[in-house]
Order: sequence, then structure tokens, then C-alpha cells
Amino acid sequence: MRCPYCGGEDTQVKDSRPTEDNTTIRRRRVCSTCAGRFTTFERVQLRELMVVKRSGRRVPFDREKLMRSVQIAVRKRPVEPERIDRMVSGIVRQLESSGESDIPAEMIGNHVMEGLKGIDDVAYVRFASVYKNFREAKDFEALLDELSGPEEQPVQDL
Repeated sequence: MRCPYCGGEDTQVKDSRPTEDNTTIRRRRVCSTCAGRFTTFERVQLRELMVVKRSGRRVPFDREKLMRSVQIAVRKRPVEPERIDRMVSGIVRQLESSGESDIPAEMIGNHVMEGLKGIDDVAYVRFASVYKNFREAKDFEALLDELSGPEEQPVQDL
């Protein structure tokens, strides 16, 4: 592992432990050259996933890109980072266990929207507005109507 401070290639692992959800190993490392300390994370990757964009272009799946897009949606919202990490890990697990190597971008977006809907309504609307490319206020209204569910009609006495 290359040192992020000096670029030295001789680093030693000083401590390893699993994260809380046991899906990642956290390693504390020290550089032999500059004595800098840093942390790395190791995850299991079941298969190499490719994302098929709407244009038909294929790009490698990037967990960090998915994480950044979710973090933008939840910015300044009262959502714990661990909850977001669990959601993203769950989405990645679903994609890897689907048996497919080529994953449509739309499927990933739907998984994210489903996850955000259960975490924070505002983050859900933020993500949906970008993902679904909202252009007008009526697009937001339709999504908010869907989110709030059917309105109950008042019962009239006969």
C-alpha cells in the first residue's frame, strides 16, 4: 500500500478490525519512510459490475460514486453516516447477488430511491429530482403526491 503522505511503498499494518456491520476490514497502517499513519478499508467484491447507462455506454461500477450521490441527497439532513453506509452496502450486495454483470443505471437509481424513501423524505425528493430530471414544479407536485399517498376523503353523514 502506497503512503498517501510521501508516496513510500513500504507500509506496515499496525491494527486490523472489522467494522460494525462486518462487511469491511479497517486497517491502521504506518509508513516506514515518513512515519505517517493512515487507515485503509478492505471490502469483499463478489463480481466485477458494469453499469449500462441510458445511452448504452458501459462503465465500471464505482461504489464511491454511488456513496457521493447519496451523500449529496442527504446533505444537511439529520441522517447518520452509518445508516447511509449500510444502505449503500445493501444496494451493492443486491447488485452483486443479482447474478448479472451488466447492471442498468435505472436499476441502481431505483434501489437508491427505495432506500432513501425509508430514510429521509427530503433526501428522497432531492435524489428523485436529479435522477428523474425534473424540469417543472408539477414534476415535484406529482412526486410529493406519490410520497404522501392517497388523500382520505372526509366522511359525510347521511
